[in-house]
Amino acid sequence: MSEVKQKRMTKQKRVIYEVLCNTKTHPTADWIHAEAKKQVPDISLGTVYRNLQILLEDGKIQELNYGKSQSRFDGNPAPHYHFVCTKCGRVLDFAPDAPLVSEEVLAAAPGAVHSHRLECYGICRDCLS
Repeated sequence: MSEVKQKRMTKQKRVIYEVLCNTKTHPTADWIHAEAKKQVPDISLGTVYRNLQILLEDGKIQELNYGKSQSRFDGNPAPHYHFVCTKCGRVLDFAPDAPLVSEEVLAAAPGAVHSHRLECYGICRDCLS
């Protein structure tokens, strides 16, 4: 009989998760590492990456990959919209109460949709002023 292995919430994983959940930005692993080091001085960047991967696999966080740039991470795993500033690179959540992609749109896909993500690109208010 095979046993399901329990994933422990180690101190490092807890700190990484708390750092990510306590920011409204969508930070890179490097930023998370720098913040986590304030609480766990000997934490390595490799440990941050490994634990981010575990948190992703557990569905507790999202990874936002934008091609050439580093991935960014989001502590909110629920479906929601993102605005990406093409000038400064910031990623912002917006319209949290807006309806997500309709079932009709998903049903029109040429295959089985397992997940989706909506992103809008433009120039943020800070860069416009």
